[in-house]
Amino acid sequence: MWHYRAVFHFLTAPEERVAYVRQVANTVKPGGHVIVSTFGPEGPTKCSGLDVVRYDAESLHKEFGVRFRLLGSSKELHRTPFDTIQQFLYCFCRVE
Repeated sequence: MWHYRAVFHFLTAPEERVAYVRQVANTVKPGGHVIVSTFGPEGPTKCSGLDVVRYDAESLHKEFGVRFRLLGSSKELHRTPFDTIQQFLYCFCRVE
């Protein structure tokens, strides 16, 4: 099981995302599960002063590729300690 929230959207360079996905693929055995959360399509464009990439389920799954079978996704509105709302996307996959 790989569960990660609030990091992938900070990987703005394609090579950073490729390295992240490679690490997940090397860590989770076939039949294992992956849950990744990022900013959703209506999420902020910056966080803590840093640029981010926003995703819908299709675009996030595309980053991971066919080895990761998308089982489901959901969106959540998260209220921050600063009383702002941020949309998050969660994708649940099985490694093939």
